[in-house]
Amino acid sequence: MTEVAPHVLRPRIRTYKPRRSRISQRQSGAFGHQAAFLLPLSDEPLDLAEIWGEGVPVVLEIGFGTGLATAQMAAAKPGTGLLAVDIHTPGVGDLLFRIGDLPLANVRVMEADALTVLDAMIPAGALAGVRSYFPDPWPKARHHKRRLIQPDVLTLVADRLRPRGFWHIATDWDEYANAIRACFASDARWHGGVIDRPDDRPVTRYEGRALLEGRHVTDLLYEVGADDRMAS
Repeated sequence: MTEVAPHVLRPRIRTYKPRRSRISQRQSGAFGHQAAFLLPLSDEPLDLAEIWGEGVPVVLEIGFGTGLATAQMAAAKPGTGLLAVDIHTPGVGDLLFRIGDLPLANVRVMEADALTVLDAMIPAGALAGVRSYFPDPWPKARHHKRRLIQPDVLTLVADRLRPRGFWHIATDWDEYANAIRACFASDARWHGGVIDRPDDRPVTRYEGRALLEGRHVTDLLYEVGADDRMAS
């Protein structure tokens, strides 16, 4: 399947910045050695039960950087399936290497736009949750149309989650955190808000940089159809 912009966004709008990065020998080797954990982009829906097993909850991670935090969370919860999607080849290679190094059996990786994957490959009601840690805040007003958290994306994600499925977001951009809260508040299907930083969420590379530079990190947790007292 040739990747196209997901239908949920306007034509040619992307939520990420395309980058051309050199891939290391280690990253390149991981693509071959761990190919069984790399899923291709397709027009066909994924059979999550066939991949992870009947009844296994599956969480989608949108963007994972080098995959270090992703691997740590997957190792801590081996009974949860993790579909990790990122557009940047070096990071995909890094995560594939970590899968083989630990090793991890509960992770599958895709090099793709996660919105395209959600749109074309995830059946309705299939996911237990979604994680988006430090998505690009696109701080300039003219770029806000590129932000991941926007009304049409909330509609798509809500459809792909099972009842009481969650979306956990972390950002180091205060204005974006406020915009996220306003976006979710406008959609009656979602309930939640700002939470304390979970102890089981590892510090990501972006978070470490934000803390060093003195920026405040906000965690937000929302559920589909949950009681709005779950978070403030």
